[in-house]
This record gives sequence, structure tokens and C-alpha cells, in this order.
Amino acid sequence: MQNWKRNLIVCWFGMFMTGMGLSQIAPVLPLYIQHLGVDNTALIEQFSGIAFGVTFIISAIFSPIWGLAADKFGRKSMLLRASLGMAIVIGCMGFAQNVYQLIGLRLLQGVITGYSSACTALIATQTDREHAGWALGTLSTSSIAGTLLGPMIGGYIAENLGFQEVFFITGALLLIAFIATALFVNESFTRQDRMVLSIKETWGTVPHKSLTLILFVSSFVMTLALYSVQPILTIYITQLSSTTSHVALLAGMTFSASGLASIVAASQLGKLSDKIGPQKVMLAALIVAGLIFIPQAFVTDPWQLMALRFVLGLAIAGLIPSVNTLLKRITPDSLTGRVFGFNMSAGYLGVFGGSVLGGQVAAYLGIRSVFFITGALLLVNAVWVYFKVYKNIRIAEYA
Repeated sequence: MQNWKRNLIVCWFGMFMTGMGLSQIAPVLPLYIQHLGVDNTALIEQFSGIAFGVTFIISAIFSPIWGLAADKFGRKSMLLRASLGMAIVIGCMGFAQNVYQLIGLRLLQGVITGYSSACTALIATQTDREHAGWALGTLSTSSIAGTLLGPMIGGYIAENLGFQEVFFITGALLLIAFIATALFVNESFTRQDRMVLSIKETWGTVPHKSLTLILFVSSFVMTLALYSVQPILTIYITQLSSTTSHVALLAGMTFSASGLASIVAASQLGKLSDKIGPQKVMLAALIVAGLIFIPQAFVTDPWQLMALRFVLGLAIAGLIPSVNTLLKRITPDSLTGRVFGFNMSAGYLGVFGGSVLGGQVAAYLGIRSVFFITGALLLVNAVWVYFKVYKNIRIAEYA
């Protein structure tokens, strides 16, 4: 088996475990916090929000730092650090004695993160150009699949085995990812001490700052769009449904629809970007995603919303590999880890920003307004991409 294919398989497995681990813990957090002795409903909600959000905020801060370390010491070393570190920290969450210890461990989890960005940088630098789009598209399905399956698996484990076992099993899976990375990932890496720069100095050496910034913003907007609906989805399903007996199931299916579509389409759209150019796929995906949000505000039953969310997932599947492929083409290998670290930070900020935006807009303007505003943001981003990337910049110049 070719080296890049073996690396892709191992990284896919590791990112799947990481995505599943992060997402399966989220729905269990409120119940686990109650299990730790917090009885007041308002306090449970408050602590749950803090415990969930702190990981992403800290991850956004530390992703560029770990990207710098990846460029200095190699991407494989960062994969080993992150997978082993998360295995230990998440496993320790099962031993937490109070909510403050849990929040502290969640904060520490954000500090040691960086597995996904290191995987992306590794595949981007170790895969030949003609297969890069397909490889990065395939890799993007891993975290989507993990995020899709995580809540269901976490809920099943918590219900049948207990809350603590969710953290123990997640830690064990990440330990398996660590062992697989140590045994099977092979990276051709030569350390270059001259490239050890600060974050500010790193940005100064990025060759195509304007295009890179547009790609960062696109990652932010894309993630924000996905997560803007998450806080209000169950409430919206309740409004649309004529019965309240299956709201939770319908909400889970609706949320999973976009993830399922992305799994199906990401690798194929990545392959298409190799043929026609990632900038074309990116622009089309932004336009479709922006437009498909608008009719979601007018649906009259959950099944219509589910179908539209599936189409949205197809569009999102074209954005992730396109952004990563463009970043690979315009970034020197010596800066790849740091640039992908910045891009990962943009995604983490999008998760946090989307959750906040969706809840606040729904509270003040109504749930349907969330879809209008999110769609408008995606379409504005598409216009920016059209004039600055698609129309005026020839990507071939950066190959």
C-alpha cells in the first residue's frame, strides 16, 4: 500500500475517534453534571454551557501554537501528543468528583487539542497533487461521521453502562488511535530550525495573505452556519410537528441529515475539485448552501426541513475539501502546520459563534430569522469569493 494511503486510513480513523469522542460527550454533560451533585436546573444549564464552550475557545487559541510545533517537530509527533493527551484527559473526566474538576479537565482538553489540524497538514504535505483533493475530501468525512454517530453512541453508553463509562470508553478509543498512529503513520519530515517564528512573524511570511484570509473566513462562516441552527433545532421541530411524541427522534434525524450527506459526497466532490479546480467547487457550494437556508424558514413539517438539511450537507461537503486543497496549493510546506492551525481556529470560533448567534437571534427576532441571517452570511461570503478568488485570481499561479 502506498504511504499516503496508509497515512490517510490511520488519520481517518483517528479523526473519526476524535470527532465521536467530542460529540458523544456533549449530550451527556448536563446529566453528568447533575450526577456530580448539581441539582439546580439553571446551574446545570450554566455549567453545561461553560463546560461545552470552554473547550472550543481554548482550542481556537492553541491550534496555531500546535501548528507551529507541527512545522518544527513534525506532524506525526503532534498526532501522538494530541491522541495520547486526549485519551488521558478524557479518561480522567470519568473520575471527576465535582463540576469544577470537570470544567478544568475540559479546559485542559482544549489546550492539548490539535489532532485534526495535524492530520490535515500531514495528508496535505504527504499526498501528491493529483490525489490531494480526493484525500482531503475523504479525510473530512471522518470528523463528520464521528460527530454524526457520537451523540447516539454516547447516549446509548450512558443509558446502558453509566455516565463515567462514556469517558472511559472514549479515552480507550483515543488510546487505540495513538497506538495506530505510532505504528502505521510514516512521515517524511526534515526539521528546519530557521522556520521557528512567532505567530505574527509567521503571518508575515505567508505568501498570499488576502487569499488565505478569505479561506479562513470561509471556514468560519461555514462552521457558523452549521452550528447556528443547533441551539434551536429541537424547538423548531416542536413547532413544526403535529405531535410531541417523537420530537427528540425527529430532531436527531434532522441534525444528522446534513452530516450523512457530507459523508456521502465529500470524497466525490474532493475528486471533482482535482479535475475542475477547487475554487469552482467552493463557489458553487457557498451559493447552494446560502440559497438552501432560505426555504428552511418556510417549511411546514419536519420532513421538509430534513430534506433541505440533507441538500445543505451536500454543499458543505464541497466546501471543506475545497478550502483545504486551496490552502495546500498556496502554502509552502514549511508553513502548512501553522496555516492549517489558523484555519482550525477559525472553525472552532465558528462553532462557538454559531451556537451563540443562533440562540440570540432566535430569542430576539424569532427562529425563522436564524435561517435568513445565516443564508445571507453565506451568500455574502460567496460574492467575496467570486470577486477575490474565482474571478480575479488564477489558482494555477499558486500551484
